[in-house]
Amino acid sequence: MNVTQQFELVKTLGEAKSRQDVRAAMKVQHENMLLETPAFGSTVRGKAANAAVLEHFFQSFPDYNVHLEGYAGDGKYLLCWGTVCMTMTGRWFGLTGNGHQTKLPVFLRFTFKDDLIASEYFLFDLAEFCAQSGVSTDAVRAQLFVPRTKEVQS
Repeated sequence: MNVTQQFELVKTLGEAKSRQDVRAAMKVQHENMLLETPAFGSTVRGKAANAAVLEHFFQSFPDYNVHLEGYAGDGKYLLCWGTVCMTMTGRWFGLTGNGHQTKLPVFLRFTFKDDLIASEYFLFDLAEFCAQSGVSTDAVRAQLFVPRTKEVQS
């Protein structure tokens, strides 16, 4: 695939997610799709797991909308940037937001396999998301990044 074809595939994914159309989003994802979202500390692999995560995500962010403003690629990676808008509804991270829509810059990196999207790295500023949503960054981080205790072997 050339860079233009890769971007068209990514646009299709973004449009499907902006419509909260999980089925359409899965059509452009590889069977072993890897979604990494460092702000949420999450890594999800496989179409079924990605579909489940999107279903859950759209319940909490029903107006999710991504607008891609530019892209660059080298054949292996496609980098995109733009804006994501979403309103945290209900309880997310054990917290209730202020009901205002957030508008955040976003950076995305994609890879491809078999003419499908093989991976997506979705990067945005968690602190800015929290500030706009009216929730404590510290409280969210405490929910997301719970320290793991070492197993003690006897």
